[in-house]
Amino acid sequence: MGFLQIDPLIAVGVLLATATTDAAYVMFTAAVVARKRIPAANWSSLWYLLSSFAVISYTNNWVYVVFAAAGSWLGAFATITFLHRMPPPLGPAPH
Repeated sequence: MGFLQIDPLIAVGVLLATATTDAAYVMFTAAVVARKRIPAANWSSLWYLLSSFAVISYTNNWVYVVFAAAGSWLGAFATITFLHRMPPPLGPAPH
C-alpha cells in the first residue's frame, strides 16, 4: 500500500476508535482516582478492546497514525470537557 493510498472508511474508523479509546482511558483514570474498582476494570477492558482496532488498522500503513493521533486528541479533549462539567465527588469513594 502506497503512502497516499488510504481507505477513507479505515481512516475514519481509526479516528473514531482512537477518540473512543482515549475517552475510555480518561474515564478509566477518573475511576482509578475515585478508587472505584469495577468501573476502573470495565473502562480498562473497553480501552484495550477499542485500541486493538486502531493498532491492527494502522500497522499496514503508517499514514493511519495521523488519524490515530487526531482521534486520540479529540477523545481526550471531549472527555475532559465532559468531566469538567460534572460536579466532583464528595467524601470517600464507596467500597
